[in-house]
Amino acid sequence: MSKPKNIVLGVSGSIAAHKAIDLASLLAKAGCEVDVVLTRDAQQFVKPLPFQTLTNRPVITSLYDEEETGVAHVRAADRADLLLVAPATANTLAKLALGLADDALGCVALALRPEAKLLVAPAMNGKMWRHPATEANVATLVGRGAEIIGPDDGMLSCGYDGIGRLWPVDGIAAHALKLLGVESADD
Repeated sequence: MSKPKNIVLGVSGSIAAHKAIDLASLLAKAGCEVDVVLTRDAQQFVKPLPFQTLTNRPVITSLYDEEETGVAHVRAADRADLLLVAPATANTLAKLALGLADDALGCVALALRPEAKLLVAPAMNGKMWRHPATEANVATLVGRGAEIIGPDDGMLSCGYDGIGRLWPVDGIAAHALKLLGVESADD
């Protein structure tokens, strides 16, 4: 039997953060080990407990979280086959593109093993998504080998109708599992 794939699920501070709970559940049900990293802003929308319950793993909320074997964010990066950032705000995209490491998610991204993959699912206001700075940050990430899924069109929490919604979580999960060569729980 092969070793389960490990996914680090980075959740940033978007209203869509609550959808990451279902995403973590889908990935865990598919047999993946899921390490969740919640940014400080994500914790304004969701709490660690649902993620911890669904993944049976501790949730990383700070650079200062520790495990028995060392610093939690470094260990998560060492284990990761995939870093999945969902939802990814404009701020998180910028931080990833610039290589900023001022929180646990940024440090995980920089400490990833070279063979680990990066999948990013943006969620933000459509004007923010189409801003030249965001477009440049996305191009930088894609140029480094990251894959971007979404965003989707529809009614946004800010009241606008248009692009910016988080891609449906079942589609994100399916794409993540495909990248890892894992059959989904539905297969």
